[in-house]
Amino acid sequence: MKYILVFLLIGLLSACIEISDDLTLNNDGSGTLRYKINLSASKVKVNSILALDSLGGKPVPSKTQISAKINEFVRILDAQVGISNVLVEESYTDFIFKFSCDFSSIRNLQDGIKVSIAQITNDKVTTAADQYWLSWDGNTLVRSIPSYVTQQIKNYKLEDAEQLKVGVYTSIARFERPVASFENKLGTLSKNQMAVMVRTNTFELKENQHLLDNTIVLTPR
Repeated sequence: MKYILVFLLIGLLSACIEISDDLTLNNDGSGTLRYKINLSASKVKVNSILALDSLGGKPVPSKTQISAKINEFVRILDAQVGISNVLVEESYTDFIFKFSCDFSSIRNLQDGIKVSIAQITNDKVTTAADQYWLSWDGNTLVRSIPSYVTQQIKNYKLEDAEQLKVGVYTSIARFERPVASFENKLGTLSKNQMAVMVRTNTFELKENQHLLDNTIVLTPR
């Protein structure tokens, strides 16, 4: 969810890319997830890739096929328990993709995403127990990248390191009360102390898929 568009565009990682995930978590465990992929700085290269029949031995999807997969994901996710207001914005001119959804619990969010990805990819591995990447006990949020995403990143064959080095991944967690502490050394606390941001470049993230992992503890209610 954080990561559905990465699955659809994983073959474009050699382009200059900006990715952000923005998680708003309420005290009761409900909240909103927003996710954005911005390939506008490399839209010429992206268009050239999409003009190919195949890349790395795998078929290159058309814009129509990518849009169909995204819409299928939205339809399936919107039908899941505890998920609502699923929205996607697609720009095939600037190659900017935005996703958002509301959820009633962290478990509902993860289950909904896993089921949706499994159905559109026919990949049953996403239902495995180790695919939970968020946990929330009302006071502490523990987050990581799902293993099925880290494996995709790890297996990606690097062709243009310089493009990846200027790419940026930003991860934000927002809360209804102040943050007491967080573990990620790349993290920055907001001025109101109610949000934590972690930022890295996409090359470093490929080299170490755990750079965005974090444990965030909130002040007691």
